This record gives sequence, structure tokens and C-alpha cells, in this order.
Amino acid sequence: MGFNLDIPLLLLVSAVLALAVLTVRRKRRNLPPGPKGLPLLGNIFDVPKEFEWLAYQKWGREFKSDIIYLDLAGTPAIVVNSAQAAHDLFEKRSALYSDRTRMPMLNELVGCDWHFVFMGYGDSWRERRRVFHQYFHPNATTSYRPREIKVARELLRRLLETPDDFMIHLRHMAGSLILGVAYGIDVQPKNDPYIATAETALHAMSKAGNAGAYLVDYMPFLKHIPSWFPGASFKRQAAEWRKATTAMVEVPFKAVRNAMAEGKASPSMIVSLLHQLDDDPGKQERETIISGGSDTTVSALGSFFLAMLMYPEIQCKAQAEVDRVVGRDCLPDFSDEPALPYVSALVKEVLRWRPVTPLAVPHRLTADDFYNGYHLPAGSIVVGNSWAILHDEKTFPDPEAFIPDRFLNPDGSLRTEMRDAELAAFGFGRRICPGRHLACASIWIAIASVLSTFTLCKAVDENGNIIEPSGDYLSGLVTYPLPFKCEFKPRSGKSAELIHTSLIEDYE
Repeated sequence: MGFNLDIPLLLLVSAVLALAVLTVRRKRRNLPPGPKGLPLLGNIFDVPKEFEWLAYQKWGREFKSDIIYLDLAGTPAIVVNSAQAAHDLFEKRSALYSDRTRMPMLNELVGCDWHFVFMGYGDSWRERRRVFHQYFHPNATTSYRPREIKVARELLRRLLETPDDFMIHLRHMAGSLILGVAYGIDVQPKNDPYIATAETALHAMSKAGNAGAYLVDYMPFLKHIPSWFPGASFKRQAAEWRKATTAMVEVPFKAVRNAMAEGKASPSMIVSLLHQLDDDPGKQERETIISGGSDTTVSALGSFFLAMLMYPEIQCKAQAEVDRVVGRDCLPDFSDEPALPYVSALVKEVLRWRPVTPLAVPHRLTADDFYNGYHLPAGSIVVGNSWAILHDEKTFPDPEAFIPDRFLNPDGSLRTEMRDAELAAFGFGRRICPGRHLACASIWIAIASVLSTFTLCKAVDENGNIIEPSGDYLSGLVTYPLPFKCEFKPRSGKSAELIHTSLIEDYE
């Protein structure tokens, strides 16, 4: 929730706040602890512009509290730093904590008001949630496994042919899966326009959706200032981003409509829903869109690649399990998953070690509440700190280390009491990501496939010196590793043959 502040804009905000404080005096009750802040502006200078989750985690420790309070220029904000508090508030009291904040930058300026992840809690949201559940509950997602296997094996071919472009290949794999499931669209091998548009739009959503990155989220009147006004660069940026978010919705939908008119549409979620819908003009294509999932997969698999470079002994252990169960003459598929607990534990650890969304999309408290003796004011922004929860030393000793074994029993089986420990990576309560089952399955098959065929090694420069990855990440609603070098060495001479043979079999 860090702010991008410009001096002219700050002066305008300060003047408005000074006027407001003369007419409204907020009654302060026994609020949760937090940094003191300044008059009028509160804590907006305390919150860093990047990696806010680390500051929230630090404050939680300093104040010895599972929840902390921030005053963001008059807007109350509650940060939830523990799994217990997240369960007590987002789960047990979900009726109060399932709404979304207004988020003017994301919803009104960038134009993501159609996205049900960011929608307010109500009938429209429930309808969209029902539609998503229909296609993405655990049993339904098993029907997507053939496509998940196909895109994973296409990823292997790309890594074999042009390994230096591995992050591009991850984006292609994730985009291909989502566009195929949602629209029945087969993407182009290179420079696919759908994927390019989605990448731009998802970047915009990651930046604009990061809680409090823009002051307009807490001072909605700022959206009315003209774009030329000093400090209004956020409006110009939003106008550019809006082009991509609009295209991400409209372009593939129109392609499906045209294909249906010509009798050439492939089976997909959108085609199925359009057959179900009548001609009610109130039912728009935006009700059926799916845009999530691809960013989750790219981030998680990028973290997997990084972890294998930093912990080669874990890579060897996972490869040994794959070899023992699957062998070296074929590639893994989902039928192997029950016999590969270490690989499953590794996937869980990827999601825990570097959570895709370190801060969950902010919730909104709809009525006054009390927790552990503290007053939580109605209208508060309530943010689940996924990072802090997944790096809690009490649950995850040595949390900065990558240790898949933390999810395993001494006999190598998955620990049942840790079964859902990584779920904080997908949000909380009724607003938990509905596409998590699809995302987890695609991540699992991709990781198992890469372990079966490649050994990931640190790259070397022209002088033979090892190039150490920084291990640093980009900050945003969704985080990604900063660019790093990685070598993908086929594990045997047969690996390339196996990759190509599997692709031929998929297309037959």
C-alpha cells in the first residue's frame, strides 16, 4: 500500500484534508496498534512504495499483534499478519469481510470493473462466482488435464530449443492454457497477439491492483482532476492501461463469436456459456471472461526455476523420485501424482516460499467489528498479508529456506495437517481464487515434466565464472523474479527424443 506522490497533488490533498478535518472529527476507539503517523496524512509516508508486506510483517512483530492499524489519509486500514487472525476474520466472519474496496485506479480508471475478483460483494458477484465454480471446481478441472499436459510438453520443447527465453516460454504456456480453456483458442507459436495483450493487461492489473499504490484509491475525488494537472500522471498511465484491459476482454470474445457463426468454434467455457445464455441484453460477455491464472503460473514456475538453481540438492532428490516412479522412458502425467509426494511437496513449497500475491486483494469491512479487544471500524480496508502468514516461523521454521520436506512425514508421505498450509497464496475466505485448482494442476505437471527431462544449472559467463542469480523480485500485486540466467541441460541423450515424441503423440 505504498503511494506514488507528487508535490502538487500532495498540496491539493492536504488542502482538502484540512478542510475536512474542520467539519468531521473521527472518533478514535481502541484501535489495533500501528505506527503513529502524521496529522491529516496519517501513515502514508510510513508505508513503502514497494514490498509493503515486509513492512507490515515487521510492524506486526514490533507491536506483538496479529493485526495492525494504519491511517491512510483518513482511510482506516487493517493488515492481517497471521493465519489464525485470517481464519477468524475472513472465514468465521466472512459476511462482514467479503466485500471489496472501491479501488478507483483499477476499477474506474484502468477499467477492470468487469472482473469479478475486484467486484463488490453482492448478487452480481455471486452469479459470477457460481459460473466460475461450475467450470473450476476440483472435479470439473480434471477435464482440462489433457490440455495441461499438452502445454507442459510444448514448454519442454521450447526450453530445449531456446532455453534463454524461458520466461517468455512460461508466459506462452500459461496464456495458451487459459485461452484454450476459456475460449478454445489455439495460440500462435510466436508473437501471439492474444498473449501479448493479456501480458500488458495483467501487468496493469498487478500495478493498479496493489493495495494503495495510488493515492486516488483513498481520495477518489482525485480521479476527476484533469490529466494535464501536475501530479496527474496516474491518469495518463491509466488511460494507456485501459486500452489493454479492454482488448483482453473484447478481442478473444469477438473471435469466439465469429467462429460460432461460422460453425468453427472449438469447445470452451465461453462457447458452453453462450449456448446456455438467452438473448437477455443484460447478460454481457464480461460476465463470462477469465483472465486470472496465467500470472499465477508464470510467477510460480519462475520461482521454481530460481529455487532449483539455489538448491540443487533438492532438484536431485525430486528427480530421483520421478525416475523411480515414472522411469526414464516416458514423461509423467497426472496418474503419477499420488506416487510423487516429494514433487507435490515441492510445489507447495514454491507457493509458500515466494507467494505469487504477497498481499491479497484488499477486502472491505462492512460493519464495525471487534477482535481481541480491538475496534475494527466499518469501511476499513482489510488486507491479508500472505507473505507474513507463509513466513511465520511457528508454522514454517526457517521460513526463508526452501524446504519441501516441511510438508512431509518421516515416511515420505504428505503431512495431512499441512494439507492446505499454502492456501494463503490464493487469498482468503469467500474471495479465495476460484481458479486455484486449475493453477495448481498446471504448475504440478509443468514442474514434474521439467524435472523429468532437464537439470537446471547456474549459467556461466565467457570467462567460465558462475553467474549467481540475485534472487530479487519485482514488487506488485503479483510478483515475479527479476531476470536471471539459467541453463537447461537435457538429462540424457534420450530426453530430446522423448520430448519430441510426446508432442507427436499429443497431436495424433
